[in-house]
Amino acid sequence: MAQQSDSPEQSFPNELDADSDHHVLRFRSRPTAWDPTDLRDQSAGCPATTRRAKVSARTIRQVTVLGVGGRLSQVVEDLDWAIELALAEAPRGVVCDLSAARGGEEPVAVDMLATAGRHVRDWPGIPVVVVCPDPQVREALHAHPLGRHLIVAESLFCAVSAVLAAPALTVEKLRLAPHPTAPHAARNFVTHTLLDWQLNRVAPFASLVASELVASSCINAGTDIDLSLAWNQSALRLTVRDQGLGLPGQPHSDHDLAGQSLTVVAGLSRAFGVLPTANGGKVVWAVLEAPRQPPPTSQHRPKDELQEALKLNDAQSAAGRPLRRILERSHR
Repeated sequence: MAQQSDSPEQSFPNELDADSDHHVLRFRSRPTAWDPTDLRDQSAGCPATTRRAKVSARTIRQVTVLGVGGRLSQVVEDLDWAIELALAEAPRGVVCDLSAARGGEEPVAVDMLATAGRHVRDWPGIPVVVVCPDPQVREALHAHPLGRHLIVAESLFCAVSAVLAAPALTVEKLRLAPHPTAPHAARNFVTHTLLDWQLNRVAPFASLVASELVASSCINAGTDIDLSLAWNQSALRLTVRDQGLGLPGQPHSDHDLAGQSLTVVAGLSRAFGVLPTANGGKVVWAVLEAPRQPPPTSQHRPKDELQEALKLNDAQSAAGRPLRRILERSHR
């Protein structure tokens, strides 16, 4: 999820600033050892296969299990990429099974593994579990600032059980065509969904972020768009999935978020970024703070808040008319 360089010594993401409240996350280059057909085959109901058999994938009750073989220091970057591909499919959780891995005692490998905790920090609601029989490695992960975001288990059974015991996400989805009216439809969907969830205060900001992400997808990808809302413990995650590719000859990036769109999304979200998908598309996401409000008082009724949110939604729609004209010209 963090931007990568092509040099070997910088190919794995450095630890993100743990004290920062805002994180911008980008695509990196795909490691050559990871074959995304593994997840494609698994999603199609076929046995998981990889050419080099470093990381395998299978599904247990909507939990993606990533099996790791070989020396941990040599496969940990492939594992991180596999976690990103798995998260883009929105599973119940991701389990990294290190039972067959070697060299878990290497401090550098453990530190690199611990940075997978940033996925949990910045992508709330989908737990990531590490299965490790070695107690020293488990202790090292717990001691790492990012490793504390991970669940560490002794066995695969305990790991899957921990994921299934976690509260299920509240999720709503909408499919949109790449049409000039898509941003407006996204705003309405987000506004009404969040009012139903009693997340009234975040509705105007989330609807604006969704509108910008959908508009960007319409302009740059031009494919069907899957908009998803997920809420978990005061965090709201917006995702916009399309089949758009990165720039020719370059790794995927957030190049399609630029100018006003980037400013709006960055200003209103606590974290945002892009995930690859196994079929070659991408998922652009943003996370907003969304604490649930206490019950309304008689002086300020839900109906009043609905009217206020819809008025603001109309105002955002009017402000977005220049963007709509751009979209209309691009579809002629």
